[in-house]
This record gives sequence, C-alpha cells and structure tokens, in this order.
Amino acid sequence: MTTLIIGGSGFLGAELIRQATAAEQATAATYATRPGDAAHAVWYPLDLRDASRLDAVMSEVSPRLVINASSGGSDWAVTAQAPIRLAMTAARQGVRLVHVSSDAVFSGARVHYDEASLPDPITPYGAAKAAAETGILAVHPEAVVARTSLIIGDGGSVHERLVHELAAGTRDGALFTDDIRCPVHVADLAAALLELASGNDSGVHHVAGPDAVSRHELGILIARRDGLDASRLPAGRRTDSPLPGALDVRLDSRATQRKLSTTLRGARAVLHGAAASGEDVSA
Repeated sequence: MTTLIIGGSGFLGAELIRQATAAEQATAATYATRPGDAAHAVWYPLDLRDASRLDAVMSEVSPRLVINASSGGSDWAVTAQAPIRLAMTAARQGVRLVHVSSDAVFSGARVHYDEASLPDPITPYGAAKAAAETGILAVHPEAVVARTSLIIGDGGSVHERLVHELAAGTRDGALFTDDIRCPVHVADLAAALLELASGNDSGVHHVAGPDAVSRHELGILIARRDGLDASRLPAGRRTDSPLPGALDVRLDSRATQRKLSTTLRGARAVLHGAAASGEDVSA
C-alpha cells in the first residue's frame, strides 16, 4: 500500500517524503511544475484544477493514505475547490486523508485559538483554506484537517531565505513586530502529520509550536543561529503597511500534542534557545 503526498515538491512535501521513505513506506508524490529531488518517490504531474487528472492519479497510485501538503495561495480553484474534490475521491475509495490547513483561517480577534474555534478569515487565502476545511469534513468525516503556522527548518524555508536576503540587503521589506504566530519545525510537523495519519483520529487538529513570536523576533532568532547580523534586519508593523492579514494568531496545539509521541518544538528551542522576548502560547 502506498502513501501519496500531494504537493511533494514543496518544502513540507519533501520532508514528508523523506520521513515516509525512511520508514520504508512505498511513496508517490505529485508536482505542479517539476518533480522534487527525492529519488525514492514515484512522481506524478498534477494540476489540482484538473478533476480527470486527479482521478487518474488516484486510480493509478491506489494509495492507502493521502496527505495534501499543496499550496495554491489565494487561488480558489486550487486552495478551496481542489481539496474538496480530493476528499470526495478519497472517501469514495476508502482512503485515509490528512489535509494541511493554516492559521490564516483566523482573524486574530481572539488571539488564542484551539480546535473548537470557528474560522473567521479576513484574507482571500484564509477564506479558501476555511472553505476547504468545511467541505473536506462534510464529504469525508473520517479525514484529518491539520492546521499549522509558519514552517521553518534548517535553512530551506521561505522565512529563513527571507531573513538571509534582508540581512544581505538583496531584498526590500521589513519583518513585522506586531505579526505574531507559533512557528513549527518542518521535521516535527511532518512527523506529527504521519503520526496522525497512522491513527484513527479525525476532524480538526492544531499542529504548531508552543512559542508565540513575532515575525521580527523569528528573524532575529534565525539570524543569530546562522551567524548573521541581526541588527541589519528591518523592522516594521503590519498595522502601518497596506498588506492585509491577521495580527496575533496563536494556535493552541496542546490537545493534539497530548495525543502525539512527536514533540512539537517551539521556535526558541529549534533555533538554539536564543534570547528573545514574547510569551508562550499557553500563557
């Protein structure tokens, strides 16, 4: 039986493939533009907007598990409609499904959000993610919807690359001091998703780190870890910018953590405990 990773060429998808193949799971993966580097996965091109192609891939792979780690941004067809179509196919074939969602489904009005919190998105991306969650669980009640936050790693994430570019002066922009999230390491996230997939739980789960940090604070932690001059990182406030988005969104993952043997480490632990201000999500 095969594990199918939708969006396998992405940052999270690549880590899911690495861990699944290390566990000797037969693994297939899809890509939108080009396949990833994992040689042990069987790769399939897939435009999630193409319903017939999705059905063909599912039929050919005949997976026991599908993890949807794709990212379509605010494209409604990819981010909202396609995951529901995937869930319908998985339910029809009796396939276990884990769908990766986002803290963008929340406005930040409440700050702290557990799994019982109702989505109230304020961006097109958040609205698409929220619609996907609702549709998936309506057509495939046994599915897992796993909300996460900023994904970091050992240098390969978009957040880490941004910090390097800002520190080098090769990119304009600023790291917001009032935009607070609960980052998670990609290895912890992938392990938690595979662990949830192997169990019998269904419904919404929060899979994020315990530390609430601003994007600027996260940048400082990354810079210190990587030997960069943190003083070169420009700071700003989202409230002073034209960019839409929630400010303070803290996923409370304690209920899910109690079910997992995987430890979801916080940003400070991951980034070597560098000194930083801020409060724990459980505060």
